Amino acid sequence: MSQFDLTGQVAIVTGSSRGIGKASAYELAEHGAKVIISSRKQEACDTVAEELNAKFGAGTAIAVAANISDKAGLQHLVDETRRAFGRIDILVCNAASNPYYGPQEGISDDQFRKILDNNIVSNHWLIAMVAPEMRARRSGSIIIVSSIGGLRGSTVIGAYCISKAADMQLARNLAHEFGPDNVRVNCIAPGLIKTDFAKALWEDPVRIEAANKSVPLRRIGEPHEIAGAVVFLASSASSFMTGQTIVLDGGVTI
Repeated sequence: MSQFDLTGQVAIVTGSSRGIGKASAYELAEHGAKVIISSRKQEACDTVAEELNAKFGAGTAIAVAANISDKAGLQHLVDETRRAFGRIDILVCNAASNPYYGPQEGISDDQFRKILDNNIVSNHWLIAMVAPEMRARRSGSIIIVSSIGGLRGSTVIGAYCISKAADMQLARNLAHEFGPDNVRVNCIAPGLIKTDFAKALWEDPVRIEAANKSVPLRRIGEPHEIAGAVVFLASSASSFMTGQTIVLDGGVTI
């Protein structure tokens, strides 16, 4: 059996109606997992779940809308997953927010709080909801999609970078807490990826030219190029890996 086989595993992927989350959901399903599609809008989630069920077979995916800023909504997501599939083996914390683009000095308190709440606190909530069963079962993988911004400074997405650095530390801390129970917690730090979320960066001709020149591959990434790392971290192929951050940034060495 392949180390990447996820048959019988159940995965929640937040922010999975598009971009990296959607690509990750597809790859997880491709490798045998049952997948819960979640984002803010139920209709968008339904569309992706229907696509997965058509491609991989009925019952592969369900759609449960949840806003990451709503703790009760996240609990509903977890409860509906357990009701449908009876367990949660893989959690991919992919959803995030960045309502402000510009110098740090110009960010409002509300914008700063939203970034910290949605990108850090929501992950803490969701992990706390699923980790107990994983620890009791002595099996599970928690994956946080962070960002290369968590390892670099920025003059335009500074608060977002702060939140993503915190996500890396959250993974390191929880790896130590959960490791004795064989539950792994890791991060992925993508560089610039061609998603709607990052459109403000890659649609800017000056910034995209500079970004392409800064990495050995001389291009930005595509969502599916991150999804493979999600499968790796979800699978037994990474059974001896926890508390780590995989950097996927076109070849830059940090």
